[in-house]
Amino acid sequence: MATFRAGLCLAFSAFVLALSQSAGAQQQPTSVLHPANQDLSAGTPVLHPANQNPSAGTPALLDAMTTELHRAFTSLGKQAPGKQDSEKQLPPYFLSYTVSDASYVAIRAQFGALVDSSASRMRVADVQVRLGDPKLDNTHGTHRSSAVNSLQLPLTDDREALGRSLWLATNTGYGTALDNYMRVKTEAQVRAKEEDTSPDFSQEAPQVSVGKAAPPVVVDKAAWEQRVRALSMVFRQYPDVYQNVVMLSVQNETDYFASSEGSRLVTPHLAARLVVFAVTRADDGMDLFRAQTFEAETVEGLPAQPELEAAMRELGKSLEALRKAQVTEPFDGPAILSGRAAAVFFHEVLGHRLEGQRQRGDEEGQTFTKDIGKEVLPTFLSVADDPTVTTFGKTWLSGSYEYDDEGQKARRVDLIDDGVLKTFLMSRLPIASFGASNGHGRAQTGRVPTGRQGNLIVTSTKTEPESELRKQLIDEAKKQGKPYGLYFEDISSGFAVTTRSSPQAFQVIPLVVYRVYADGRPDELVRGVSIVGTPLASMKRILATGDKSEVFNGECGAESGTVPVSAVSPAMLLSEMETQRQPQGTARPPILPIPGAEIASPAKKEAQ
Repeated sequence: MATFRAGLCLAFSAFVLALSQSAGAQQQPTSVLHPANQDLSAGTPVLHPANQNPSAGTPALLDAMTTELHRAFTSLGKQAPGKQDSEKQLPPYFLSYTVSDASYVAIRAQFGALVDSSASRMRVADVQVRLGDPKLDNTHGTHRSSAVNSLQLPLTDDREALGRSLWLATNTGYGTALDNYMRVKTEAQVRAKEEDTSPDFSQEAPQVSVGKAAPPVVVDKAAWEQRVRALSMVFRQYPDVYQNVVMLSVQNETDYFASSEGSRLVTPHLAARLVVFAVTRADDGMDLFRAQTFEAETVEGLPAQPELEAAMRELGKSLEALRKAQVTEPFDGPAILSGRAAAVFFHEVLGHRLEGQRQRGDEEGQTFTKDIGKEVLPTFLSVADDPTVTTFGKTWLSGSYEYDDEGQKARRVDLIDDGVLKTFLMSRLPIASFGASNGHGRAQTGRVPTGRQGNLIVTSTKTEPESELRKQLIDEAKKQGKPYGLYFEDISSGFAVTTRSSPQAFQVIPLVVYRVYADGRPDELVRGVSIVGTPLASMKRILATGDKSEVFNGECGAESGTVPVSAVSPAMLLSEMETQRQPQGTARPPILPIPGAEIASPAKKEAQ
């Protein structure tokens, strides 16, 4: 079972990791502002009074949230009747409610038959309580998770039921926050002075934007059940594909946000994903898999059935070829990363180290903390993160959003300009020299938001056609005395460790890798390759880029949970790339042939 912890990220095609485990594969994202001179730290709630009627068109859920939040914020910390002065509690300086109201449809098939078809709806509230003041509060240091308490909410707009549910979550969250604030105060007295003495929470102008709620998911289930079955059935033609899963997941979600600062937001988010996963095992016991995702805002945006079936056949053929491919040997030499592979490479190697919270704390490696204004990439490369764009070309970007999970407006952030580092991805957790959010506070339900990537976009001013990039790869191999260079065509996943107590390293798991021989021999498919290295060294080895960019859509897990992300990059030529072998595996291929194996696959018939 995958474990996500601070400093560890897994970027993967949506659901691939979970499916790989279930399948047995071994593979371990209009504003109303306060006047500039208004003091936001005074703790005065900017909310309509509890007895005021909601404005016309305000959703009942948002109004219930706002009313209960006002009552809680103005009541918590006051002395209860009959209580002694010594029992008076500490009032919160910040309180927010976030509610995710989502409807889902999931359809899954394997071996050409339906195994699941379900629909559901869920409302979950996150209550964030902050005690103390922005300079030092209950979330300080290792107590960051104490800010949030979650509770499932009623699905109906029953005001009393909603109010009581929010009351319950608020009381529980307040108790947790109070306990942790006392610990924080004690620790501050006994520990050494911290390197970064920035506050624990930034002051931001409130945001108000009440959009339309997302409609319930409406899918022609019968038609899509047939389509998913048919896609899974394609793999019956490939008897060496021992396991396969095809899954359609459609989610329409509305996020509601209200805070004691006066923010009120209603933002919809729609997503449709078709995930394909197939597994085989080589004769030497190595588990191999291929995975592919197709993503769009709605199911109507997914590819047509003939295109999808063709993609299934390509996956089947690829797995059969991988079974017979030669196992790789450790390698250190020139390599080309395709656009998709380079996108994951930048997400893992660079993107995580540019997240704001990575720059403070005793546990963080702080790879680029002191490099603002310095050259960290070749001068022909620039990197931005822009969650405000929804498509790249014709491809939908899953890392898009309108407001982040702290109620801040999403915005484009130019991280690196012509190779020079400019800034970091910021949530409301300040760091030295950067005290404000730039709209990148993101989190899974139940987690405290941190600075995270959305749509990471790499651009280059030194581009070459694919044929020229390949020629330069061969020339570089000859220059280094290497018999070949490597070409990474497809990528599955990766992880990066950013904590100080572990090596500052990354690993990326490719799926399709070729040796490109310097003497002109045909390219050779190899298997079992894993890209490893350290970020500072790897970034300096990029020689040139391709002239076409590709998109990687996936999900990324870190300390604030799993969020949808996208990365866009052209292909990259590196003078040096280090690879190692993946685990061999000890299980033998199936002893009992798969049913129908006696019927030759189309590929085998063609060969015969």
